Amino acid sequence: MIRGIACARLLLGLLLGACTPSIPAIAPLAPADNVIVYVIERSWHSDIGLPVEEIGGPLAGLEQGFPGVQVLTFGFGERQFLLARQATFGGMLSAMLPSRSALLMTALATAPAAAFGAEHVVVLHISREGLARIEAAIWQELEKSATGEPVLLADGPYPGSVYYASRGTYDAFDTCNTWTADLLHAGGLPMPTAGVLFVGQVMGAARSISAQQASMRHD
Repeated sequence: MIRGIACARLLLGLLLGACTPSIPAIAPLAPADNVIVYVIERSWHSDIGLPVEEIGGPLAGLEQGFPGVQVLTFGFGERQFLLARQATFGGMLSAMLPSRSALLMTALATAPAAAFGAEHVVVLHISREGLARIEAAIWQELEKSATGEPVLLADGPYPGSVYYASRGTYDAFDTCNTWTADLLHAGGLPMPTAGVLFVGQVMGAARSISAQQASMRHD
């Protein structure tokens, strides 16, 4: 019975990952209210990237210590799995159960397309108010020390990357890709969130939104 439920969930996941939900029409942004965010595919994982010149509020403090940084990227994940640095079958199974989480922040001194490949990056336009909501959501996600500072866990796996403790719970139905979709939706984009588990769902929807935005700019 348990094996049957697991297989059904896997089949559902594969079906969801193969389908890109239809995206409703979006309204154009005024030029003065137009900033960008990046949606980044990193294997099975997705990140959101914010240009540092647009970041305000307390999140801007995370730029310190990274001279020349242009973009901060953030990705959500299961804490033990991320910090182990080695992907084992047991670790992957453990990560499917509700567990503590972490955020991987990477400070890029170049454009995301140069760092990860243009085919793995989608640029989306949002309002400044939407960007502020995304920033606030990321800041709220970070676990804070007694002095109100984000809790640093360890250096990350790449140059310029670090792990921060996160307040959220990670499990098989609340993944890094769910988190990215929720952030984009909070920013005012018509990003589907229900049933989003896989990177293909996030990137497919992001590309649909990007195509709509490009079409409006050319009209």
